[in-house]
Amino acid sequence: MYLKKVLQASLLLGTTTLLVACNSATSSIPETIKIDGSSTTYPITKAVVEKFNASQPKPVDMTVEFSGTTGGFRKFCEGKTDISNASRPIQTEEMATCKANKVRYIELPIAFDALTVAVNKNNTWAKDLTTEELKKIWEPAAQGKIKRWNQIRASFPDKPLNLFGPGKDSGTFDYFTEAIVGKQGSSRTDYVASEDDETLVQGVSQDPNALGYFGLSYYEKRANELKALGIDSGKGAVLPSRETVVKAQYHPLARPLFIYVNLAKAQQNPDLKDFVEFYLNNAEKIVAEVGDIPLTNEHYHLDKVTLLNGEVGTVFEGKSQFNVTLAELLRKKAKF
Repeated sequence: MYLKKVLQASLLLGTTTLLVACNSATSSIPETIKIDGSSTTYPITKAVVEKFNASQPKPVDMTVEFSGTTGGFRKFCEGKTDISNASRPIQTEEMATCKANKVRYIELPIAFDALTVAVNKNNTWAKDLTTEELKKIWEPAAQGKIKRWNQIRASFPDKPLNLFGPGKDSGTFDYFTEAIVGKQGSSRTDYVASEDDETLVQGVSQDPNALGYFGLSYYEKRANELKALGIDSGKGAVLPSRETVVKAQYHPLARPLFIYVNLAKAQQNPDLKDFVEFYLNNAEKIVAEVGDIPLTNEHYHLDKVTLLNGEVGTVFEGKSQFNVTLAELLRKKAKF
């Protein structure tokens, strides 16, 4: 009887030791850092990942994909990704999903973008459009009706109007429809849609009658094949550029780009925390190299304070803000 108990105790001890060893081995396996979301923010984050790993003694296992801002938030708020790239602020419905799933997040603007309306380089008639003309083109009432250039402006030729724009999972789509049509997601649907900006750029560059919209960096990569249009919101036509965005002249299509970081995962994974710190410390240089517009030193400083304090939530109140500066917003208390 005594021998039986000793054997049982030894077996139990051995099993416990094995479990501890297994758990220890599992915890020592580096976690993959998963990033998804906006195709506009994707090139910046991808470049940061490459430079971060080049600075490490051993590269960190990281995946960077894009499924659009909305698709990225869907995964992020279900806890499936560590960082969500975004070309618009998190929306009220997404905030609720994150809260329900106990996904606490830190909101970090990392660049400016000038949402660019472009035509083919062989378009000789269009140099600018008013925001009212853009609304006339893209509002739901235009579907099947506004199909030719001379319907936009009488001086334009009687040629087909072929439209290219982001799909519904794109933050660019959300931002543009809210800024131009007046209601997020309100748009005609009879156009060539894609969450991949490269597809849109290629479409416009190949069609002399095309018009499309996408991020500034995608336009600048193919500027020799495209022509950006000036946007007139009532004070004269303004072309998209770093200067007009920083000076708040390119209205209302200038916007911030973001990363959203899962706080709990950053606390559990030192590599993730180090990566986000590296991102903010090097964003200004890398953003410029990629072709986007860096934030000011003040903006990046406020980002670092937000990260250091672990401030959870958003300062954008679940929607894009068109009449408040980013610095003013970043000084507000975030809401989760």
